[in-house]
Amino acid sequence: MSSGYDPIIAVAGIGYVGLSIAVLLAQRHKVYAVDVLPEKVDLINKKMSPFVDKEIEARLATGRLKLTATLDASTAYGNADFVVIATPTDYDPDQNSFDTSTVERVIGQVMGINPAASIVIKSTVPVGFTETVRKKTGKGTVFFCPEFLREGKALYDNLYPSRIIIGIDESDEKLTEKARIFAELLRECANKKDAEILFMNSTEAEAVKLFANTYLALRVSFFNELDTYAEMQRLNARRIIEGVCGDPRIGAHYNNPSFGYGGYCLPKDTRQLLANYGDIPQKLIRAVVESNGTRKDFIAGQILRKVGLYLEANSFPDQGGKRKTTVGVYRLAMKQGSDNFRHGAIQDVVESIQSKGAATILYEPALSDGERFCNSLVVNDLSKFKAESDVIIANRYDSSLDDVREKLYTRDIFGRD
Repeated sequence: MSSGYDPIIAVAGIGYVGLSIAVLLAQRHKVYAVDVLPEKVDLINKKMSPFVDKEIEARLATGRLKLTATLDASTAYGNADFVVIATPTDYDPDQNSFDTSTVERVIGQVMGINPAASIVIKSTVPVGFTETVRKKTGKGTVFFCPEFLREGKALYDNLYPSRIIIGIDESDEKLTEKARIFAELLRECANKKDAEILFMNSTEAEAVKLFANTYLALRVSFFNELDTYAEMQRLNARRIIEGVCGDPRIGAHYNNPSFGYGGYCLPKDTRQLLANYGDIPQKLIRAVVESNGTRKDFIAGQILRKVGLYLEANSFPDQGGKRKTTVGVYRLAMKQGSDNFRHGAIQDVVESIQSKGAATILYEPALSDGERFCNSLVVNDLSKFKAESDVIIANRYDSSLDDVREKLYTRDIFGRD
């Protein structure tokens, strides 16, 4: 790529993935960030982030980015050399697959507005999707570039990428050249200039994304099941985990017990990979999916046990009518430093204990005091929340709970994700 090349880039979707890639590239190149929500567009044009990510917030605040957020897809796509698609692809249980309608809609818009633009799919899609789209639409310059980002650290992970993966039709020289240009754009805008670029066909790249996240879910599930064993056998889970992870082949990452894996990516990506297997022999992938449900059921049971012990110790009738124990739920976000609590495992746990008759209140500063969420009253006065909670549950511990340890249930051992 020549040093004088200065493409215009449009990014469809201003979520974690879309905004982080837009901010990354806008350090050097003109970028349009397109979304359907006016409030997101307004915040970005005011140099503010619509979600918590310290790196994104800092870069926006400088005012030095070549970034314009817009609702006008026609102008954005019409001027673009590359259109990056980062729209949501939620898992549809009825179809047993990701809902790729937003991705397909953007592809159709781009083809109608600016057929010369190259399309980069960043949204997570089923294995084989990109090749199918190329054949179905006849659009040659469409390729897949998976993201490997953490919520709350999305821009940091773009600035210091572990690797850059590009999925193409390797027999298409024009597509390959466009993909190489885009890969170099990502690397030149990153702080880590020697990030490895791996080219493969698009179906292999789609598989990389799903297998990578399923492996992370596998690690979470493994250490959660270790923790379940330790808790049931009255063993010290921390000592066991540290002993296991002292082996450098295993390592001390993704080993902190939790209420289950959650967030936007792992639950849906594991289910999509399982669906992609179809009739291919497997047991492990299904076990990863099912293990998460088993863990959440176990956690709910342990919480109810703690509730029962509380009732017994305080001479209150269990489920009997005179008094219900109030379970306080401390925060919903799955990751520290994130304000996103979509598909959080703790929400499933809360629903489970409510179904058994437990009353719940919620401390979540990302919500408004006094509103209701997850069938719980939001109480954001922390002192009041502690006082009104007979038992408190927390997926991730915080030092603000030091004074209520005697009524706290958490499986957070290491104080990190």
